[in-house]
Amino acid sequence: MVGSESRENGLNLVTGGCGFMGRHLVSLLSARGERIRVLDLRDWPQSANLPMPGNVELRQGSIRDRAVVTRAMAGVNRIFHLAANPNLWAADPNTFHEVNYEGTCRVLEAAAAANVARFVYTSTESILKNINAPRTSRNALIDEKVRHSVDDVPGPYCRSKFRAEEAAKSAADNGLPLVIVNPTMPIGPGDFLLTPPTRMILGFLNGTTPAYLDCDFNLVDARDAALGHLLAAERGRIGERYILGHENLSLGRLLAELERLTGLAMPRRKVPYWLAYASAVVSEGIANLTKNPPLAPLTGVRLARSSMAFDCSKAQKELQWQCRPLEQSLRDTVLDLQQRGLLRRHPVLPTA
Repeated sequence: MVGSESRENGLNLVTGGCGFMGRHLVSLLSARGERIRVLDLRDWPQSANLPMPGNVELRQGSIRDRAVVTRAMAGVNRIFHLAANPNLWAADPNTFHEVNYEGTCRVLEAAAAANVARFVYTSTESILKNINAPRTSRNALIDEKVRHSVDDVPGPYCRSKFRAEEAAKSAADNGLPLVIVNPTMPIGPGDFLLTPPTRMILGFLNGTTPAYLDCDFNLVDARDAALGHLLAAERGRIGERYILGHENLSLGRLLAELERLTGLAMPRRKVPYWLAYASAVVSEGIANLTKNPPLAPLTGVRLARSSMAFDCSKAQKELQWQCRPLEQSLRDTVLDLQQRGLLRRHPVLPTA
């Protein structure tokens, strides 16, 4: 029977453990002497800064495959489910539903059958914003108490993650010892997949993004978010969600920080929302023809229309979670992109 193996050794399953946040979580668990099994479509990226720990068992496979998930769950005591398509656009939008929702349902079912001791589900901050909210309430800080429907979130990515979180909450209501975490926009070193926040920063550093739509959002270092996952497993309350976010800021302030840190000129020209929206429609239209990712995904523009500033105090208080300074996270992001040869311009970073 699945789960019948001895779990005294505390075997951890990390789905998506080869991804941005996942690799930092795996490294944290490894440093604590934990045994880890990773389930991911990809191989571990070759990186001198973040090599695959020796106590990691890597299984390549898809969370869409029920048999693969069932085998990966054998003997597992604790699961961190991070596997997802994190992009805001896909050539086939159905993949969001298949991976993010249906894949999550398969992992939840297997975890319940395996009688795991703790399940941490990685949701996203983007489903906490109600794009249909009255404009008078759009500048308030968003916290974990928000409740709305799938029609209140934009695009296939957000809708798939909304449905997946609803499935996770239902599993917790039915007895699965599950905690939900909602990381905000992750930055930091080691983003080999170039997730949307890193891709945005790279565009500004390379000077390929000449203007910007000013908006408010929250950034978190992926290394700190990984620690938040571990603390949620150890200290989180079953059935609760925790926003793993650090600093609220505007895009204009982020650009000012990048310019101060790197000495590289950042764009000064702001674009109105209607122009950004129209550009995103055209960009996605071209992407649907070429199958290359758009410069400005429509979902991202719709999310940026009003504030995405968050109240992150619940995780700080209940999980006793703290984050490193934003400047350090930005500096490490820039250095990592530079070392990987992705920068077209040369920043002049001050010595630490």
